[in-house]
Amino acid sequence: MASDEKSQADKFRDLARDLECDDDEEAFKAKLKKVATAAKSPVKKSDDAV
Repeated sequence: MASDEKSQADKFRDLARDLECDDDEEAFKAKLKKVATAAKSPVKKSDDAV
């Protein structure tokens, strides 16, 4: 990794600062939910399980 590249942890910290996240866990979760939303996929049950 080049010295000018940021680690994933550094990128996460920068994003958290940009979103004005604080140490309050509920505030963090609310802000994170705005950024990281994913559709819930149904769990497929297979009758062909080995």
